[in-house]
Amino acid sequence: MTLTEKILQHVKDLPESLQAEVLDFIEYLESRVAKSKEGVSETEWSALSLSFAMRGMEDEYSPYTLRR
Repeated sequence: MTLTEKILQHVKDLPESLQAEVLDFIEYLESRVAKSKEGVSETEWSALSLSFAMRGMEDEYSPYTLRR
């Protein structure tokens, strides 16, 4: 029995509401795979966004220092 057949058998035994949850999870996994194939990860986009948001702030006065 292949892995796909094993998964299918388990899913068939679940109530329909839980089958819907399994489908949601599968679609979530598929979206993660699709995003990873796009080449730019969410972490990279976050870092880029943060760097643009903080651009020029290194010259601004800060009331906090590493000593405090």
